[in-house]
Parts: sequence; structure tokens; C-alpha cells
Amino acid sequence: MSDQDQSRVKEINISQEMRTSFMDYAMSVIVSRALPDVRDGLKPVHRRILYAMNELGITAEKSYKKSARIVGEVIGKYHPHGDSAVYETMVRMAQDFSYRYMLVNGHGNFGSVDGDAAAAMRYTEAKMSKISMELVRDINKDTIDYQENYDGSESEPIVMPARFPNLLINGTSGIAVGMATNIPPHHLSEVIDGVLALSKNPEITVAELMEHIPGPDFPTAAEIVGVSGIRRAYETGKGSILIRAKAEIDEHNGKPRIIVNELPYQVNKARLIEKIAELVRDKKIDGITDLRDESDRTGMRIVIELRRDVNANVLLNNLYKQTALQTSFGINMLALVDGQPKVLSLKQTLYHYLEHQKVVIKRRTAFELRKAEARAHILEGLRIALDHLDEVIALIRASQTTEIARNGLIEKYELSHDQAQAILDMRLQRLTGLERDKIEAEYAELVEKIAELKAILADEEKVLEIIREELTDVRDRYADERRTVITLGEDSMEDEDLIPRQNVVITVSHHGYIKRLPVSTYRSQKRGGRGVQGMGTHDEDFVRHLFVTNSHDHLLFFTNKGKVYRIKGYEVPEQKRTSKGIPIINLLQIEKDEYISTVIPISDFEGTQSLFFMTKYGVSKRTELKAFSKIRRGGLFAIKLREEDELHGVRLTDGSKELIAGTRKGMSIRFHENDVRQMGRTAAGVKGINLKEDDEVVGMDIIEPNHDILIVTEKGFGKRTPIEEYRQQSRGGKGIKTCNITDKNGDLISLKVVADDQDLMVITTNGVIIRMHVGEISQTGRSTQGVRLIRVAENEFVSTVARVNVDDMDEEDEETALDGDETVNEVLDDPVVSEETTEETEEGHENTEKPEKDEE
Repeated sequence: MSDQDQSRVKEINISQEMRTSFMDYAMSVIVSRALPDVRDGLKPVHRRILYAMNELGITAEKSYKKSARIVGEVIGKYHPHGDSAVYETMVRMAQDFSYRYMLVNGHGNFGSVDGDAAAAMRYTEAKMSKISMELVRDINKDTIDYQENYDGSESEPIVMPARFPNLLINGTSGIAVGMATNIPPHHLSEVIDGVLALSKNPEITVAELMEHIPGPDFPTAAEIVGVSGIRRAYETGKGSILIRAKAEIDEHNGKPRIIVNELPYQVNKARLIEKIAELVRDKKIDGITDLRDESDRTGMRIVIELRRDVNANVLLNNLYKQTALQTSFGINMLALVDGQPKVLSLKQTLYHYLEHQKVVIKRRTAFELRKAEARAHILEGLRIALDHLDEVIALIRASQTTEIARNGLIEKYELSHDQAQAILDMRLQRLTGLERDKIEAEYAELVEKIAELKAILADEEKVLEIIREELTDVRDRYADERRTVITLGEDSMEDEDLIPRQNVVITVSHHGYIKRLPVSTYRSQKRGGRGVQGMGTHDEDFVRHLFVTNSHDHLLFFTNKGKVYRIKGYEVPEQKRTSKGIPIINLLQIEKDEYISTVIPISDFEGTQSLFFMTKYGVSKRTELKAFSKIRRGGLFAIKLREEDELHGVRLTDGSKELIAGTRKGMSIRFHENDVRQMGRTAAGVKGINLKEDDEVVGMDIIEPNHDILIVTEKGFGKRTPIEEYRQQSRGGKGIKTCNITDKNGDLISLKVVADDQDLMVITTNGVIIRMHVGEISQTGRSTQGVRLIRVAENEFVSTVARVNVDDMDEEDEETALDGDETVNEVLDDPVVSEETTEETEEGHENTEKPEKDEE
């Protein structure tokens, strides 16, 4: 390398050079491309488009001009970037679904909400919209500063006068380097009212501003769910809001349908319809029979037709969750303040706009003052000339040149150069008396105007008053109705919002299959009937648990191994009445040899309630409900079990309850829950009942006033006995007899506390279910055998018994729940069944025996 070449080589630190170059690039993108100015809400490209159109005279009152001409002017003079980028920006400014108040008036195909692209710039035409004229108003009155364009041959404005707060009214979005902005559009009248309120009260709070500006107002309308996200964004500059499509549910030809009239901001309608169709095809959403786009020039209309049996509200909520019918808008109010990017609150945004308007008004006033003073100065010279008219004429006639005449006037009457020139330029007609009066009147008017302009510049309150008047004028001329509705509600939608609140029946089989059904699936029958098939079973599986709950309750699943798991009611899949359900291991992480012993629905974990535990071998424990408020997905140990013992049952208590437990061999014990002290979650418990060697607990329940004790045996016999026949004892005793166990009725399978107005569900090992009114079951003594409740086949036994409140059933559904099901045995109108029912009733009464002596 020669010495000359070496002298041109500079050694630099590459790390420092990368840092410097990248920062220069980043700041260029931030300041010159991606972020809007807080004062006019415009990025450089938007500002240049409007300025070029204004300079070309393509204003609102003029005719349209080709878009290509406008784009050429912009890229040729101000914006050294691609023509497609400029045209796409101009297209967005002309779209009524992109801008709340369009800044460009487009003529031709400027795209659609379906994502269709605009026609080529050579085909479309455009001009400034009326409201965009307010952005450039007074631009020629020295209200703003200019800068040189990219090659120094032209000048362009640094900011627009912006006679309305465009940053909030039209919003903006942009991605810079390391930062992004996303400001939603707002309603013009509301934002201006906010500026007016701030101008009157500089100490106004964001909460008070929100009385004027309740939230964004999107061009595509729709609705905003909740206000907390709006408040957070207005207070901090960052927040997230939930936007939901406006949909109506009606009926057409007897079938429900959903009609969508408004979409969330920036949602592509065509892609939305494709997404819905995809969900239907993949069977992620069931119940949609037809999907049509009936939108036209009068408005948007998407029609979603549903099956007759579909709950339209639930399906609509599913669409909200799984499609763009509901979207979130992340607000990030980032804008340039004095050339620096800053995240602004609502008040700060309005403050900076108001300060900009003060500067604009002051600069315009100063400009008009200079102009008025210059004109008054000329008129003062003309007045002097008119006062000395003959001498002035003589001086001009005697002068050889214009310059001599001008200098003569300046010397003789102490005039300025401009005054002397104005006298020389004065036409002879101005010498008439009428013209002289006009000069005097104009001069007097100017003197008054100059005094007024000086007063404005000297008093900021006068400046604010002018701002208020002009903003009010803009508001009155361009005001329209708010489009986006703001509704109160949660800002996020949980799964329970997708499921209707209803009472449901949940069954769990012996082999661990679980399902959910509406409680109205099972209608009441007469005692002694054959029942209906309630669950498909296989491999000798049978229903082990059946309980009624609400679809929104927490379900605490207690297993035989003493563990507890928790899910929501709606998380159990709803299936057909005769289906076997799904394996419970799909919902709970239970082990292979673990099964559910009790399920307790809990609405919440507040208060002082407790859980009372009873094991198969008669061990009892009482623990606060709060101890189970946080349960891991893998479950928690609820009780420490002794060897070979299993958890039989759990009940929810309040500290004032008595409990009763029954055993397989017909024994029972009644004691107060306070006999068992409160213990920790993993404690082992104390003895609740003293069992014989071959006996075990089969039922445990809470004593309720005016209730009876109902027992059911494995061969379908049962009875009701008044609670008074079961005297209270201390825990740990052997108890007293509750049923006379014989070969005919079999061992005790269930003991429950029931009321006359309740229904009873009895399930057999073959999955047959019968529902009957408790009041129809005979009330007999404590030691009797009971009457037949359900006829069981040979080698078939009762497996589960559950209470059902009558209110849990929809009376209308009761009549139609079984219609059209060929697998159901209709028993209500079967005379043979009715006779058998009568015989069994009589037989049951004949088999009652005398009570035996109590065993202590």
C-alpha cells in the first residue's frame, strides 16, 4: 500500500462504529419515519402528502386529481422513498374503515374491509377532505417552522398548524427501532371537549377528563368491553382494551341465527369468515349450518345460521373467544415531543396539543400584527400625501426620475422608503374625496386592530379564549355520533362465560368414566318402575357416583387414597345420556388404583366452613375449607390414611352440624361435628364409629331439621325413617341399628338425609337409572326392611344413590327429555309395570318387622 493510500485509511473501533451507526439509523427511523408528532399527530409521510396536495391546490373545494400526480409530487420534492409506500399511506387516509375522520377524499377503488387492495394510482383520484383543511389552516401565516427537503431545493413544514387534535382523533400505529406506537382513534367532539376542559382547568385529573373522553371511538364501531384498560392507558400511556363485534341473535324460520353488523377495528372480514368456516370444518365449533356474507354498500352483515337445538349465546361466546369477532387492542401512546419519543398519558397528550395551539395562535397573531402595522404605516404616508396634496404633486412633476421624486418625498416629509413608494404608486382616483374617506376609515380600523392584536399577545387568557372559540367551531362543523359503544364488564372473558349457568348431573363410573348432562335429562317416574338407561357401560362397568351441581362451581374430587383434585363443572365434557363418558384420568392426574370417593361442589372458598371426612374404617376428621383453596394440578393429600383404609365420604359443614353414618351391616351413629376437633389438612383423624370386624362405612351425611334418614339396600329396597328415632351419641361408639339386613334386601348400600320435596336417583350396576319423588317412599321404623324402590335383575345390584332437588329440573324439558330416543323404555303408560309397582309396595309393607334392641 502506498503512503498516499495509507494516509486515507482511518483506524476505528468497530464496536463503537456499530453502536454509533445503529443509533443514527434508529433515530432516523424514530424521528423521520415511524412515530407521529404529538402536536399534529402526523408522521412525516402523512404530513408531506397533505402539504403537497395543499401546494398543488388539490383542496377540498377543488376537483379530484390523479393519485399518481400527487404521489409524484411527494416523492419528487419531499419524500425520498418508494412510490408504493406513499400511495399505500394515502390510500389508508382515504379509507373510512381505517381513519375515523378521513384526511383524503378518494375517488375510485381504495380497497375494502375484506382486505382488497386499492386500484393502481393511475386509476384513482383524490383531493384533500374538508377536515384535513383544518390541519393546514393558517399554514401561510408564519404559524409553523419549515425545514429543507432532502436535497435542499425545497422547504417543507416541520409540523402542521393542526386546528384539531389529530393524534387522538385519528390515532396512529407504527413500529420504530426498539419501540412502537399504537394510539386508537377517538371521537372528535369528545376530544375537543377534553381540550376545552384542560384549557379551563390545568389541574384537571385523568378521571375528570374521562368524563369528556370515555374511551376510543373506532371507525368500524363495534363495542369496547370494560373500562379498566382504558383508564390504565389514559393514566399511564399503556393499556389493553377488548373490542367485540356487534352481533344480534334472532330467529329465522324457527331456527336461531347470529347477525354481525360491526367488526372490531382492523379486522379483515374475509379472513374472519374463513376462520369461522375452518373452525366448523375442524369441528371445533358445532352447531353452525350456514355462513353468509350479505354485506353491501348500505352496511356490513354477516349471517351465521344455527341448528335449532343450539344455544346461540353460548356459540356466540365461543366465536368471540376463538375468532377475531373479539380482539384486544394494545394501547401504547408513544409520540415525539420536541423530537424525543415519549409515552404520554391522556392529559399529557392534550397538554402538548394545547401548548402547540398557543404557539400557533401567538405566531398567527404576530404575523397579522406585522401585516397590520405595515399597512398602517403605508396609510400614514398616504394620509400625509393627501394633507399636502398640491406640494406633493408639484414635487413629483418637478422630478426628472422616480428615484429623485422618492428621495424628495422622504427628505421633505420624513417618510420611509415604502411610504414614498406607495405615494408614487397611488392612482389618481385615490385623490377623490370618497377615496380619501376610505383611507381614513381603513386607517382607523387598522389602529383598532393593532391594539387588539397587541392585547392578545400580552394576555395568554385571550389566546386560550381564541383556541376555545376555534375548537368549538371545528367541533360544531364536523361533529357526528359516537360509533363505538363502551360496555361495563370484565376486560377478559373466562371459560365459564362460554358455558351457560345451569344445573347438571355428573356421573362417574366404577372404571373411572365421567360425563356431564343437563339435570332435566332424567324425568321423574313412579316408585318401582324399570327406569331408563342412563349410561352406556362395558366390561361390567357400572355407575359409582352421581351428583347434581352447577356448571360454574368448583368440583373437589376426593379419592379413596385421601387425595383431592379440583376442576370446574363445565370442564367435564357434556355427552349423550347413553354414552359412557370419558376417562377421568383425562381431567385429573389420578393414579391407576385410585378412584373418586366423593365430589363436593364449592362456589367459593371464603367464610368459616369446614370439610368433614369419614373413612371406610370409621375414622373422622374436620378441616377448614380454606385449606383447600389452592390445589395443584396433581392434587393434594386431604387426609393421612392408615394402612388399608380408604376415604369414604366428605361433607361440607359450618361448625354447627350433626352427622350420621351408616355401615354395610345396618348400623348407624349420630354425633355432633364438634366432637371432632379441627385438624390440619394432612392429619389422620380420630375414630368416628367403632365397627365390627367385617363391617365398613357405606354412608355419611349431615342431619337437617324436618328431614328423614333414607337408606337403600343393594337389592333395591329402601325406606325413610324420622331423624328423631336416631338419638345423638358421642363419636367412637358402635351405634344403633338402622336397617334389618336380610337375604331379600341385601346389605346396606347408602344412607342419606332427605326431604319430602326432593327427588331420588337410584343407579344400578348395569347403568339403569330411576328417578322418583322422596315423598313416595314409605316412612317406616328404624329397624325395618323397607319397600322396593327399583326392580333389579339377577346379578344386578344398586350401586349409587343421589338426591336431586325438584327445582333442579326444568318442567318443560321434563316432558320432552326422552322423546325420540328408541333405547328408552317408556314405563309411565305400561299397565304391567303399574301392577308390579302396586305389588311391590304391598310386599314391602308386609315384610316390615318389629324393631330389635339397640346395640350400644
